[in-house]
Amino acid sequence: MRAAVRFEDDVAVVALDGDLVLGVGDEVLREEMQRLLRPPQAKGVVLNLSQVGRLDSSGIGELVSWWKEAQREGVHLKLVRLGDKVRHTLQLSQILPVLEVFEDEASALASFSAS
Repeated sequence: MRAAVRFEDDVAVVALDGDLVLGVGDEVLREEMQRLLRPPQAKGVVLNLSQVGRLDSSGIGELVSWWKEAQREGVHLKLVRLGDKVRHTLQLSQILPVLEVFEDEASALASFSAS
């Protein structure tokens, strides 16, 4: 798993590439989110999951944990470009309705201006 981070004004865009699974993917996400949220470096974080092939319970746990942490810090966490497998896994785990999900980065970034 690799993570590339860039900033669009005061929103961090994190593009994940690989599998968000126990052992590597969950650790990469944890490291990036710790860096971005402790202390908060942006008013929002967009996680681009277009290159994430698989997601297991550890990956789901990390997403939920960081979604909660972001809320505590007053940072909005949004997901974009979920692949079919990732979307299906989040639907099965009944977490998808809780998260803000967008089809593309432009829409997610625009949503920060609207709020």
